[in-house]
Amino acid sequence: MTNYLTYTYLLTPLHTGASSQAGNLMGIAREAQTELPYLPSSSLRGKIRSVLESTHPDDAGAFFGERIKEGQLATEGEVWFADATLLLFPVASFSHQFVWITCPLWLIRWNRWLQNPEMTTLIKGWQTSLAGIDKKAISSIASKKIYLQGAVLQEEEIERIQPDAACWNCFEEIPDGGGILDLHQKLVILSNEDCASLVETGLQREVRIALKTDQKTAADGSFRSEEAMPSETILFFPWGLKPAKNQEKTEKCRQSLKATLNDRLQFGGLEGLGRGWTFNKTVEINVEKGEA
Repeated sequence: MTNYLTYTYLLTPLHTGASSQAGNLMGIAREAQTELPYLPSSSLRGKIRSVLESTHPDDAGAFFGERIKEGQLATEGEVWFADATLLLFPVASFSHQFVWITCPLWLIRWNRWLQNPEMTTLIKGWQTSLAGIDKKAISSIASKKIYLQGAVLQEEEIERIQPDAACWNCFEEIPDGGGILDLHQKLVILSNEDCASLVETGLQREVRIALKTDQKTAADGSFRSEEAMPSETILFFPWGLKPAKNQEKTEKCRQSLKATLNDRLQFGGLEGLGRGWTFNKTVEINVEKGEA
């Protein structure tokens, strides 16, 4: 079995998850245990399947698994996808316009798939520093103060990331958003709790009001708020290919899938408003010997 890791850079805000009645908050999908926003694997799989069904209509069913239809049972597919979770999240900064934050929890989840021993050691060191009373952040930013949303980090509270730290080689695999991503100048690693708080305040929220059809006044009960992950957010998701049952029939789908996950894709709801555009980059991980 061959496994992959795909990085998803949000080019526009992404709304995934629940819809609700007017007058309520239209929230986004959140993890049960952390309340952090994420992109469900069902959304990923559904979108990717629709793309491949349009280009390989006769083979996509065997590759993803046939649906229940006309009395036939569903079949097992040859590909799996996991949820896309946060790796880097942009927050506004009075001193640096915006910076990317992350935390040990996100980095450990990421490294569970990378299995990089140097990253394991580095993250443990950062955890120890953030658990103490002296340091509140680990950062690449050389500044006497870093202003975040509702918080100020003083120079003595910040531990600098070393130029030769193991993380830099790993970060090179992440798409740079057309040159916007600048982790050497704008990366801040916080405790899990501080990071979660800033994500909550950093989500994009919009108030929407529907108008009456015959006049430009608000219809009754038309008010609602919508949440979205902001652009410049970076997520990652692991996925993998199982051994082919019919290599000849699904080979085109296998090759197209890799190309699709190294290109732009639109996920989530509100596609008509241009939400959910992403750029994706895929790297191969954990290739087991003797398997394709």
